[in-house]
Amino acid sequence: MTEARVGYHKEFKTASFQGKSITVENLTPMLSPKARDKRKREIESCLYEVFVKYALGRAQMH
Repeated sequence: MTEARVGYHKEFKTASFQGKSITVENLTPMLSPKARDKRKREIESCLYEVFVKYALGRAQMH
């Protein structure tokens, strides 16, 4: 299996933390629409598993 190189879009923002100004670098992967949709489905699947796990626990508490 070969790994494709992923390019990233860099975005810099300045934030205040404990009275000091810091620069935050945000790297967003630039994916093809097909790869972006696949990654989104993977993330949503993992989130669903977590939410179901904790939702069941909350239902038992009531």
